[in-house]
Amino acid sequence: MSLPPLPLKIFEDRLREVLRSRVEFIELIGEDLAGAGGKRLRPTLVYLAMRALGGQDAQAHDLAVAAELLHSASLLHDDLLDNADTRRGRETAFRRFGNVVSVMSGDYMLSKLLVLLSGLPAAAGLTRAFGETASAICEGEVLQFQVAAYGDYNLENYLEIIRGKTGVLIELALTAPALLLGVPGEQHEALRNFGREYGLAFQMQDDLLDLASDEATLGKPVGGDLREGKATLPVLYLLDGPQQAEVREILERRAAHTGDVARVRALAEEAGVFSATRHEIERRSRLAVSALAALPASPARDRLAALASLEAERVK
Repeated sequence: MSLPPLPLKIFEDRLREVLRSRVEFIELIGEDLAGAGGKRLRPTLVYLAMRALGGQDAQAHDLAVAAELLHSASLLHDDLLDNADTRRGRETAFRRFGNVVSVMSGDYMLSKLLVLLSGLPAAAGLTRAFGETASAICEGEVLQFQVAAYGDYNLENYLEIIRGKTGVLIELALTAPALLLGVPGEQHEALRNFGREYGLAFQMQDDLLDLASDEATLGKPVGGDLREGKATLPVLYLLDGPQQAEVREILERRAAHTGDVARVRALAEEAGVFSATRHEIERRSRLAVSALAALPASPARDRLAALASLEAERVK
């Protein structure tokens, strides 16, 4: 049996409705969000998890919007922190409207998220889960700056950072339907385990593409992580090798010299760390798929498994 299309049009309409405001600048930022398209990964995961647990799409609309609001609020804040010029090929909100408007619009999204959650069954548990996720996102972002400031580059810190940046919100998108439906603990835990491993694989792939891909494919310059002093998995592998002193110098000067990014790319290709990173992504993806065994067979479960299995092949 094939998987019926996900109701992403209904999701987009509901997102616009929730973000309506009498303030024009907030309305414009909300419209940018609603019309941005993109992967819509987190809403997709909410709908797939809901179906995999035997729930209905109608039960998932506000959860999907809430997950996207938390994600989008964090991006508004990230773009400002990273001094980013573009997001998905468009000028970032703080470049268009200024810092105050961008930050307050992100806070507006968080307030709307709370209003949405208050009207759902299991509101207390969901609010706690969203709150804990927001806290973990903040901790992951700050830890990333702390690690760069201290030069404390290691795998343990890296995994904590990427789980905070990306993994916890993916976990939330998958487990929020279980909270709403009150499903058995085993299925809830299966979705959490899937989300944890898939979330790590997803961010590792993003980090790999930032160094191994090209600007035409990504839609942005490569090497952004190096320029921000972030030691991603390929770079951590290099820091364990014979070129560690040179790589650390480049990392600590934020790849400020012409040719720094190209040099690290060349070292990575020579040392085989791109291949090693892909193997780790594939390993995490297999762990994610195996976690789904506790869920009943369904087209939605198959789609979740396919998302994880194909992660290492994603190009943008």
